[in-house]
Amino acid sequence: MKELVAASILFAVSIFLFFLSVRSFMEKGFLFNNAYIYASKQERKKMNKKPHYRQSAIVFLLLGLSFLLNALTVLLKVNWIFYIAIAVVIVALIYAIVSSITIEKSNKQ
Repeated sequence: MKELVAASILFAVSIFLFFLSVRSFMEKGFLFNNAYIYASKQERKKMNKKPHYRQSAIVFLLLGLSFLLNALTVLLKVNWIFYIAIAVVIVALIYAIVSSITIEKSNKQ
């Protein structure tokens, strides 16, 4: 019973993250990105939001995939899926760092 509840919560979080990813790919809704959140109102007005939306969308997609894989691990009791989920999180972290650096470099030019 506990496994079913945990899997349901993980599935719900993954669905929410996939929803945020789709909205970010469509460039709709609030931009969940540190560069945007910490920017002043003047910087936000002149900021090119497209690369930040894309970055957020890809990170949300990868995190949603990770939560989905964790839900499958709990539901199916197959532990090797957990290692794939960890690898997806590591890829998401690396992507977030590299893309942030790339976006900042392109903004300075």
